[in-house]
Amino acid sequence: MKNSLLIGLIIIAFVMIAISISAKILPPALTGVGFIIIASLLYKKKE
Repeated sequence: MKNSLLIGLIIIAFVMIAISISAKILPPALTGVGFIIIASLLYKKKE
């Protein structure tokens, strides 16, 4: 369950960053970075 959650968060993060780059707006990129931080914290907690 946690592995699928981590993979989902990382995929969503990269999609948000790609949307931000293509539309040249900042908020989706910040959200994507936040998702990557959340995923890394969940991964560390898992260990």
